[in-house]
Amino acid sequence: MSAHPTNGLNDVVHQRHRLGILTIAAESKRVEFGYLREALDLTNGNLSRHITVLNEAGLLDIEKGYEGRRPRTWVSITETGREALAAEMSALRALVARHDH
Repeated sequence: MSAHPTNGLNDVVHQRHRLGILTIAAESKRVEFGYLREALDLTNGNLSRHITVLNEAGLLDIEKGYEGRRPRTWVSITETGREALAAEMSALRALVARHDH
């Protein structure tokens, strides 16, 4: 008997806002904090906390700088983040496939 697909879900990745951050970050080289905030409808503090959790887990890199005179924060997914996202998607696909039978 094989393990249930939910055993493959990663608690850090699976939280819906963090999953959203990772999927958006995986679609581009880097993504700006304000874009993530608007796309995911989060407050600055909430988004900042989720980014910190992902960064501490080694799944995101954070880059701070300026665009003109305005401070900006960009995030990019790491290779470990891509692997964690791929594993999460695989577990979700297995769960859906199991449910569809």
